Amino acid sequence: MLRKAGPDEPKKYNYHFKHMTTVGEPIEPEVWRWYYEEVGKKKAVIVDTYWQTETGGFLGATLPALQPMKPGSCGPGALGIYPVIYDEDRNEIEPGSNTAGNICITRPWPGMMQTIWGDSDRFIETYFKKFNTDPDSNNWQDWPYFTGDGATQSEDGYYRIVGRLDDVINVAGHRLGTKELESAALTVEAISEAAAVPAIDELRGRVPEMYVSLKPGFEPGPEIVDQVKQAISTIIGPIARPANVWVSADLPKTRSGKIMRRVTAAISNFVDVGDTTTLANPEVVEEIQQAVQNAKIKAGQVPKDIPQEIIDEIKRFGEES
Repeated sequence: MLRKAGPDEPKKYNYHFKHMTTVGEPIEPEVWRWYYEEVGKKKAVIVDTYWQTETGGFLGATLPALQPMKPGSCGPGALGIYPVIYDEDRNEIEPGSNTAGNICITRPWPGMMQTIWGDSDRFIETYFKKFNTDPDSNNWQDWPYFTGDGATQSEDGYYRIVGRLDDVINVAGHRLGTKELESAALTVEAISEAAAVPAIDELRGRVPEMYVSLKPGFEPGPEIVDQVKQAISTIIGPIARPANVWVSADLPKTRSGKIMRRVTAAISNFVDVGDTTTLANPEVVEEIQQAVQNAKIKAGQVPKDIPQEIIDEIKRFGEES
């Protein structure tokens, strides 16, 4: 959001930051570098935190000025937090393997939530059942906390959060993380914000589509669309090339600045966008919807007879647990 105000906007103000903390969503490496160089003036320490409302505090973060910063990484586990990355069979994924898996927390900690009000069974089902080895066990070792997020861990122990596990687009058997698609799109100079969503495709099941907004001074056009497609194809591979790139003046966001990907996913698939009362800019939804769906109708890209389970999947896309 800061970058969208203009690349030179920070230079207009006289300030000196020592420390800048990011929260909310993983900050893309390209945005991190701009934040460090332009907002922090290459002097401020950035602490890129990873946590959830449910955890009551940070799960991953560097100690400012004591541990190295790394663009796109929250750092190691926070003090007193013991993360682990499991595959679907609860095998631990080794650091440096460049393989994403389920990031979990192996030990309890003081700030963790205790239950879901009036629904303890849902609490266990959502956060602890997935990797439990013994349902009758009273030992915390048998009940790792399941975050619902995907992550990788590098050889130095730093974690990179790649997004919600539900935010994966399965293209002909290839699982594409939305964060990787968005990071690639943001390498294009004109792009300020990006959101990747799945669109129903008769041949491949799903295909990625990108929603982007531009920095000041750039105008929408086919050149920018081609640049985004080419960047994603080059960085990730041809299988990830978006079927469509939609350029908008703004993207639907919550008041805390999170892009509501379920809204754009619903628009791409002609599904009801649902409740938009939590948006800071609900007026952009209708503008995007008209532009995208009119273009898809003209191109003959309207999905037919969508099963209810797929509609439910689209409505959940990008939502936090």
